[in-house]
Amino acid sequence: MTYPVRSAQRTGARVLQLLHDTGHAMFMLLEATWFVQFAFGKRSRHETVTQLFVTGVKSLAVITVVALFTGMILALQTGLELQRWGQEEFIGSAVAVSIIREMGPFMTALIIAASVGSAIAAQLGTMTVSEEIAALEVMSINPNRFLVMPRLVALAVMMPILTVYTNILGIMGGAVVGATQLGVSFSAYMDNATQFATNKDLFVGLFKAFVFGIIITTVSCHQGFMTTEGAVGVGKATRRSVVISFLIILIVGYMITRLFYI
Repeated sequence: MTYPVRSAQRTGARVLQLLHDTGHAMFMLLEATWFVQFAFGKRSRHETVTQLFVTGVKSLAVITVVALFTGMILALQTGLELQRWGQEEFIGSAVAVSIIREMGPFMTALIIAASVGSAIAAQLGTMTVSEEIAALEVMSINPNRFLVMPRLVALAVMMPILTVYTNILGIMGGAVVGATQLGVSFSAYMDNATQFATNKDLFVGLFKAFVFGIIITTVSCHQGFMTTEGAVGVGKATRRSVVISFLIILIVGYMITRLFYI
């Protein structure tokens, strides 16, 4: 068999596998979405609240540091350039619009994908290779309701909330840099920020955060359920969940921005 034929076969097999995995992930997401109505029912309340706590409260420390320094870096780099033209008072608008529209949801999504998403993939992957998922199915317990739905609710709810927190800290970090290093008073910084940042920027950013939360849940749970090869497979699934989440977040973030602003 010639090399071009073997290459075409391998490519076709990969495409078919990709389509199969995508279909499985979409079916899992749709079924988990239908079960959202039971999120705070008697059987699911505890797990849903636990996932809300893990996603929100336990992520605050790293999000605080990243958000604060993201705003400070944006303000410093933008302010140094604007200072060359005597326009440093406009750093408030540059930082606020950049963070609210793009950097806030984007940085929050990356942090959650790397921390919460990887933990979800590792946990479900371990359950899969130890046949706990199969045991749930034997007991007539739907894994998408018992495992996926609480995580979907937690990330869909907490991602916009965490993004608002990131936005506030990022803008405050920029204000600190403006006041201490660029000679821009806090009042001038905030006046400029509120003048140019619009409600549309805020709502688009929150919509991105909501979509990113669904993406992280879908990718992480799917990779966990598809885990094979024991402990080695759990490591591979965890790595794939983070990498795939990052790539999809970048692509979808660009598409949403283009949809609303072009």
